[in-house]
Amino acid sequence: MVQRRYIVQILALCSVFTLGSGLYNFTIPGQHPDPEAVAREVHRLVNVSVTRRHLLEDASNCATGNPIDDCWRCDPNWGNDRQRLADCGIGFGQYALGGKGGEYYIVTDPSDDDVVNPKPGTLRYAVIRTEPLWIIFASNMVIHLSQELIFNSYKTVDGRGVDVHITGGGCITLQYISNVIITNIHVHHCHQSGNTMVRDSPTHYGYRSLSDGDGISIFGSKDLWIDHCSLSHCKDGLIDIVMGSTAITVSNNHFSHHNEVMLLGHSDTYEPDTGMQVTIAFNHFGPKLVQRMPRCRKGYIHVVNNDFTQWEMYAIGGSGNPTINSQGNRFIAPFDRYAKEVTKRVGTDEKDWKGWNWRSEGDEMVNGAYFVASGAAVEVQYEKAYSVEPKSSAFIDQLVMHAGVLGDSRHSLGKWSAGPGDKTGLDSDDYDYSDDYDGATPTNSSPTYTLLFLLLMLSFCYLYVIPNVNFL
Repeated sequence: MVQRRYIVQILALCSVFTLGSGLYNFTIPGQHPDPEAVAREVHRLVNVSVTRRHLLEDASNCATGNPIDDCWRCDPNWGNDRQRLADCGIGFGQYALGGKGGEYYIVTDPSDDDVVNPKPGTLRYAVIRTEPLWIIFASNMVIHLSQELIFNSYKTVDGRGVDVHITGGGCITLQYISNVIITNIHVHHCHQSGNTMVRDSPTHYGYRSLSDGDGISIFGSKDLWIDHCSLSHCKDGLIDIVMGSTAITVSNNHFSHHNEVMLLGHSDTYEPDTGMQVTIAFNHFGPKLVQRMPRCRKGYIHVVNNDFTQWEMYAIGGSGNPTINSQGNRFIAPFDRYAKEVTKRVGTDEKDWKGWNWRSEGDEMVNGAYFVASGAAVEVQYEKAYSVEPKSSAFIDQLVMHAGVLGDSRHSLGKWSAGPGDKTGLDSDDYDYSDDYDGATPTNSSPTYTLLFLLLMLSFCYLYVIPNVNFL
C-alpha cells in the first residue's frame, strides 16, 4: 500500500512538471511548427513576383511585384472566378479557405434592424450560416451595425467591385472560429455595443456583454486573412487578435486616424498566446496613428514590407517576450525628437528584454527613425538561415501602392457618429470620414510628401494636448 501511494505521488509530481513545462512550449491548433520557413516562403514569393514584373516590363503589364495582387488582379475576368482569391494567400494565414467551394451569397439589404432574427438578404443573415459561403454585394452600401457582427466559420466577405462600409456597434467579431477571409471592406467608426441578445448561428442566440468597440476583434480563432481593407476611427483597436488566435495574415490594408491600432495577445501571462503566429505584410500605416502597429505580447510576428508613414509614440511595441521579425519595411519617424524610436518594450526593464528576439533586416529608416534590436545570440543563426534574400524597402512603393480598399472613389460620406456618448480619442472634426488616400505612397523627394509631413506635424501638436490619450 505504501509503495502504491509513492507511485501515485510520483505520477502526480510528473504530471505537474509536465504541465509546467507545457506552459513554456504551448502548442495550439493551427500553429506552424517552423515559423522561420513561413517567413522565408513569403520572401520567395515576393522575389518571384518582383522578378516577373521586371522581366515583363511593358505598357500592358499589370504586375506590381505584390504576390497577392499579382495572383488575381491581372485576370480581366477575375469577377467570374472570385474564389480564386483563396489560393492567393501568403504567410501564416495562407491556409484560410474562407467560403471556397461554397455557394455565392449576394447581400442586397444594408439594414441591421434585428440581430436575433436577421432578415434574408442582409450581411448578418449570411455570416451566421453554418455552411461555407462566398459573400458578395449587389451594390455600394453602408451597413450601420446595431450590434457586433458575429461570424461563423468558412466565410468570405468579398467587397471587390463595390464600395462597402461597415460601421456602428461592434463591429466585426471572429470568436472561436476558423477559415474566414475579409477583403475590400471599409471598417470605421466602430463603437461599443452589447448588453443584449445577439444571434451567432441559425440555431443559437445569446446574451452579449459590452464589446470593446474594435474594428475587427479576433478571439480564439485560426486560419484567418484580412486583406485590402481600410480601417480607421474605432473606439478601441482597429484589429485586436487575442486568446490563442493563430495562423493569421493581415495584408494590403490601410490604417489611419487612430490611437491603438493593433493588439496581438491577451496578456503577458496568457500562455496560449505563445503559439500566436501572425504575418503583417504590404500594409500602409498612414496618417494620424499613435501607437501599436502592432503591440505584441507573445508568439511569432512577421512584419514584412510595410510602409509606416509616421507615428506619434512608437510603431512596434511589445511585452511578454514575443518574437518580432521586421524585414524590408520603411519607417518614417515623426518630427518629435523624442519619438524617433520604432520599437517600445512596454513596462519592461532592459535587463528583462535584452534577450528577447527582436530583429530588423533590410528596413529603411527615414527622418531619424531607429530600431532597437535584441537577442543578438539568435540573430547570427537567423541570418545564416536565409537562403532567399529578403526584398529590401526599395520595393515598398510598388508593393503597397494599392494598400487599402481597391477601386472606390474614396469620397466623403458625411458625418459619422462614434456612438451615444462615446469618443474615439480624436477631435470631433475627425469624425468626418473622408478616406482620400489614393493608394499611392509618396516618394521622399516629392513636394507633396514634404507638405504632408508639415500637416501631420501640426496635427500631432494638437493631439499631444489631449489629456485623455491612453499612452499604453
